[in-house]
Parts: sequence; structure tokens; C-alpha cells
Amino acid sequence: MLATGNIVARAECDAQDCLTRADEPLAGLQVRCGGDVPGAIAIPELLDLVRKARSYGFRLARAITAFDGAEFVTAWVEIQPLYGEEAGEAAGYCEIVVRNWQATPVPVEDNSVADRRRTMVDRHLAELTARLDGAQRVLSVETESPELADVAAVMAAGLGRSWTEFLPPEKITHKQPLHWRLLDGASIRVENSLRPWRVALVPQFQPGFDPTGFELLLVSDVPSQTMTAPEPVSEPLMRRGLVGQDLAPVLRQPIARIIANAETIRTRLAGPLPDAYAEYAGEIAGAGTLLLGLLEDLADLEVVESDSFSTTADSIDLSEVARQAAGILNVRAREKGIRVEPPHASESLPTLAEFRRVLQILLNLLGNAIRYSPENSQVWIRLDALADRACITVADQGPGLAVEDQERVFEKFERLGRSGDGGSGLGLYISRRLARAMGGDLRVESAPGQGARFVLELPLDREG
Repeated sequence: MLATGNIVARAECDAQDCLTRADEPLAGLQVRCGGDVPGAIAIPELLDLVRKARSYGFRLARAITAFDGAEFVTAWVEIQPLYGEEAGEAAGYCEIVVRNWQATPVPVEDNSVADRRRTMVDRHLAELTARLDGAQRVLSVETESPELADVAAVMAAGLGRSWTEFLPPEKITHKQPLHWRLLDGASIRVENSLRPWRVALVPQFQPGFDPTGFELLLVSDVPSQTMTAPEPVSEPLMRRGLVGQDLAPVLRQPIARIIANAETIRTRLAGPLPDAYAEYAGEIAGAGTLLLGLLEDLADLEVVESDSFSTTADSIDLSEVARQAAGILNVRAREKGIRVEPPHASESLPTLAEFRRVLQILLNLLGNAIRYSPENSQVWIRLDALADRACITVADQGPGLAVEDQERVFEKFERLGRSGDGGSGLGLYISRRLARAMGGDLRVESAPGQGARFVLELPLDREG
């Protein structure tokens, strides 16, 4: 039997996890969590503790938390399973004793925190993203959705024009462009799409100034139900990519929705819940993010290894691309207290390369630098012109690389023994293939304990 003294409530459950009787306030919590007395245990952490005690065959005691719709409840619970001959017909039953019951009102969340969390969820769900300048004019656009391919192509052909010319807001008749806060969250009409769409505008601020630019996220809260089957390959010898052409388009959206829903739970956007369950949801979101990243890397791998792969050379400014990459990953860096120092706005380094691929490489290099750097450290991005080469260096204060690892790190699926860090071991391999396809290269300079310097070399544009 369990010890007496300071007991708030007693209860019993049978071998089928049914709460056969319960005193108040536990009985009331059971009902407010959606259960009955008698009835299946509806308090998640209590159910988990009962099952563990029965499985182990001995007494367990620990604190549990629950949310009843208005308050967080914390209580010390002791579970004693009944086993052995003396249990008789009661074998499998558990005695439950509750002590130290505390109920606290749900705190009101700061609006700015909620806004950041919604932005994070929207980024996972977005099927089209675009970069805008301070006047809401389109600088670049990307989508993997066949449904949005046409509108993305029109936007790409009309760079420098207001995004509302391509994605007209519904129920807004005022002269465009409106202030960005009036457009954020607006319903959007997408030609040839039956799904409802909304736009999220994420501003890029400098303290004391108006936004210097925006990230545009086009989101539909209704998932695509139909996928267009790929047309037959007319030439039998044409190489077909299983991941990039078949699996990636089908899997990308449902995985993104798993991540977004898990993040909604983890960040408590759908309502408060105990910390333990927020952590479970975080693990689901992390696993989904890893799977989605692996899917994207495998699709890119098929592209860069295909015989027909090539890039389109254009005159671009490496300094501008670096600042955009830094802006995209700035939130992730701030979460670790890492300061990213991009090139100054007055710097310029023209090069001949494909903007989209250079941005992809820099995002990978910066992402790695942030991932492997210690908290409260710094990452630098530096520009140099050497002979006919334009060089951009991403330097960090991480653990660095031994000499024998500096070439291995560019090999396919190579992670240098690291596990659980969210990497696929393909990012640097793909980045070097992209750099060489553009007539450049990617190398690393490092030493153990002295950080790493990844140097991207590209053809210098002397006429730029």
C-alpha cells in the first residue's frame, strides 16, 4: 500500500487503463481532459506513468502536468501496480495517489513571439517564395509546385515590378502598392488554381528604418489533392530521376504539412499544452525537417549528376547574393547568439554565374557555419578579387577540420562521424559540383580548433 499523509486524491485503474474510480480534483481533471469516471484515462502523462509502472512491476512516483483548457495543473503522482498471489482477481490494477496539486492560469503569449512562430510555420507550408525590395518589387522567385509554375515564370520574367501585379489580392480595391501591413495575410487570386491562397510578408528591418526588403510566402491551407502524372519519356535511353521527377513532388507537400502541424503544436499556436508534449512535437518537426532536407538534397543530387546538367551564366553581384543569404539565415543565427557579418552594402564584386545556384551554395555554407559554430560566436563573409577569379569566403569559429578531413568533407554522404546534427552529408558535395559547373570551385582552409574558411571561386566579370 502507498504511504498516507498529504494526500490530495486517490484513484484506481484496471488492467485496460480504465480509471475505475477517482476523487476530486483528479476526477474533474479527467472529465475536463475529455474522459469519464469510470472511463479510459484521458490525462496523457498519467496514462504514460500508469503503463510504465505496470510494465516495470514496481512503484513509480513523479510529477506530471496537464492542461484542462484554462489552467496548467502540476501534481506529484504515485502509482503502485498490484501483482502476485495477494492481488488475486485484481492483477493488473494500479493504485493512484495524488499529492501537491497546483493549478496556474495560462499565461498570455506576447504577440511578437506568436508572430515569429506563425512565420516559421508559414515558411514550412509555403509553395512559392519570393524576395522583394523595400518597395515590394520582385527580386527573385522560386517554387517547386507544378500548380504555381506558370505564375512563377511570369514573375521571373517581370523582375522589378510589384508582386501584386502577378498575385492580385482579393477584396482590396485600393491603389497598389498598399502598406505591407495591410497586405500581410491577404487572400490572393492565383490564375488556374482552385485552391484558396494567402500571402505572408516577412519584413527585413534595420533598427530605426523602414523595411529594406521582404520575404513573400504564398501559402494554401488546403493541400493539393491531385498530382499530374509525368508525361511518358519519348526517348527510351533518356535517364530518369526517381527522386527528383517522381518522389520529390509527391512527398514534399505532405512532409511540409507534418512539419508545420508539429510546429503548431510545439509552439502552442493551437493552445497551451505541457512541456513534455511540446518536446514530442518538436522531435516530430525535427525528424520531418531532416527528411525534407534529405529529399531536397537527393533531388539536387540527381540534377547535378545528370549528363545534361548545366548552369546559365549571368552577371551578378556576389556582395548582394551574400547579403541575401545572410538575411535568410539571420533568424537561425540569432537563436544561437551567432552574429553573421555580411559584406557591407557599399561593396561590390561582379561575377559570371547563375544567381539561384550561387545563393544555394552560400545558404549551404552559412547553414553549416551556424550549425557547427559555438553559441555567441561570429561568422564572417568576405569578398576578394584574385586575377580572373571572384572569391567569397565564409569563415566561422567552429571546431575546424584536420588536414586529412578537408577533402573528405566534400565526398558524397560524408559527415565525418557526426550524427544527429540534421545534415545529410550531401550539401558540400552538391555545392562543389555546382561551383565547378559554373566554371569555379569550392575549397576549404582550416585547422583543428581554429574554425573553417570555405572559399567559393567563380569567374570574375571584368565588364560588370
